[in-house]
Amino acid sequence: MKDLRTSLDRLHEFDQIIDARTPLEFAEDHIPGAINAPVLSNEERVIVGTLYRESPFEATRLGAAMVARNIGKHLDTLFVDRPRHWQPLVYCWRGGKRSGSMTTWFDLIGWRAKKLDGGYKAYRHLVLETLSVKAKQFAYIVLMGPTGSGKTRLLQALSKAGAQVLDLEQVAAHRGSLLGALPDIAQPSQKAFDTALAAMMSKMDPSRPVFIEAESRKIGAVTLPDALVDGMRRGACITVQAAKEARVAFLLLDYQHLFTTPDYFKTQLSKLIGLHSKETVAQWHALIKSDQRARLFEDLIDRHYDPAYARSGSSHFSESAHSLQFAFDPTADDCIAQAGRLLQKVAQIRA
Repeated sequence: MKDLRTSLDRLHEFDQIIDARTPLEFAEDHIPGAINAPVLSNEERVIVGTLYRESPFEATRLGAAMVARNIGKHLDTLFVDRPRHWQPLVYCWRGGKRSGSMTTWFDLIGWRAKKLDGGYKAYRHLVLETLSVKAKQFAYIVLMGPTGSGKTRLLQALSKAGAQVLDLEQVAAHRGSLLGALPDIAQPSQKAFDTALAAMMSKMDPSRPVFIEAESRKIGAVTLPDALVDGMRRGACITVQAAKEARVAFLLLDYQHLFTTPDYFKTQLSKLIGLHSKETVAQWHALIKSDQRARLFEDLIDRHYDPAYARSGSSHFSESAHSLQFAFDPTADDCIAQAGRLLQKVAQIRA
């Protein structure tokens, strides 16, 4: 791990980071900034892996031929304009044959290539270690409040006002609720989420507080690191309040895309049957059908969101001596000024 950490700490010394794994492996997660130059395609890796169970020799021979052809293609296309003293860092799953083959060819050409010892597997372990260690180093200030109170917008305004912010929903590409999937944006894989989160936390200053929105252990399909969840639940809390009209306006803005796919919207709300009667959900469906958007969200606030928040909104978070209430208008034009006032209050409390 020490050699891996040394290599990663010296990434700036390399001209390029090359991921030699398949496109599917690369899409799931990769070292930030890496480009994909697969020495085996998705299909070729399956072919070689299947044959290996029958004959390791034949699989190795076939794989070598495939690898040689693919590296040759990359040399004629992707790497055709690389200068004589080009110095890349190459990795594959375990730092074995795939990255070793590419590094060998690069060295024969005269490029100063280096293989990442342990490959992506070792990097993945380092990401998890980083999350576990870094998450414990920060003092968190947790924004709480019912749905539509503007917590995310306040978090964004705090960042613009100079605060240190960790926007988990942005990293997760999800708003964290039943309706939280973002239009036309897929969530990252768990591994890609962890990688992005570790990269962000590595750049943060442990001497400064971190503003963060209260979240459950899962945001959509991704799970938060245990150390981060524990740190959040020990953090000082700020309860964000907003007028009901502002909350409705905020929800209308954030969830307007759902009205373009009414069947999906109705299907998601139908998942609340059990918490709410079939008759109540049917009424919400009718409001979608008649395009009564404001009335729908007013009813969801009154009958679903606020009761749910009252039941569980603060049950996992500490009643900190530094907790405070903050009235935030998410529809106002001076959100950054509002965030500045909050920072002043927090500074006075922490002084």
